[in-house]
Amino acid sequence: MNAAEKSPSKVPEITLLFWIIKIAATTLGETGGDAVSMSMGLGYLIGTAIFATIFFMAVTVQMKAVRFHPMVYWSTIIATTTVGTTLADFADRSLGIGYAGGSLLLFVLLMGFLAIWHRSLGSISVDTVSSPKTEMFYWVTILFSQTLGTALGDWTADTAGLGYGGGAIVFGLLLAVVAALSFRTRLSRTFLFWAAFILTRPLGAVVGDFLDKPISSGGLALSRYSASAVLFVFILGCLLIFPHRAGRKAH
Repeated sequence: MNAAEKSPSKVPEITLLFWIIKIAATTLGETGGDAVSMSMGLGYLIGTAIFATIFFMAVTVQMKAVRFHPMVYWSTIIATTTVGTTLADFADRSLGIGYAGGSLLLFVLLMGFLAIWHRSLGSISVDTVSSPKTEMFYWVTILFSQTLGTALGDWTADTAGLGYGGGAIVFGLLLAVVAALSFRTRLSRTFLFWAAFILTRPLGAVVGDFLDKPISSGGLALSRYSASAVLFVFILGCLLIFPHRAGRKAH
């Protein structure tokens, strides 16, 4: 038995609670990222630098941990979604790539990295996330997916003209389809997991924008700080009240 086989899983069990917290975390990433880059007036580049630093610190703690810790894991997830928000906004708006171009570029990068992960280790299942090398692939993939989700959410709501409510309905229905496929078909659970994981990010992006964008733009015009605080308290409550177990590790 090698070291990777002896190591416990470093990711949580995939349950309904996991998806609830994931959607809340991605929504927090949108409101929190916008609060720093827009409300504080720091801009997308400085915002990305701040959140990237937090991400590297969080993922370092996560990878050094010997077992699954809910607070550490979800702090790292929130860090990926906030840096994903400001990074996508910087590429789409400051660099002028545009929502469609940014979404396509990030989708290609994400698929390419998943292919590299599979080629290197033979599986992209979260059940295998227990060694440092696998964790590295896991967290970079998540960072790509969070950044893609921001661009895709903005493209759907703005360029495609669906608005924030329409975008939320579209991505909510797509997640419902993935859930139905999971219960009613024998499609690869790994494929369905990553499909759901990717889709939760644009859902959180459009919901976050719906909460804090001006009423004239189709939002509720809530304070980004207040919305972020409420979402943070909700996530913290979920972590403190409900039990959290590590996922099953592949043998």
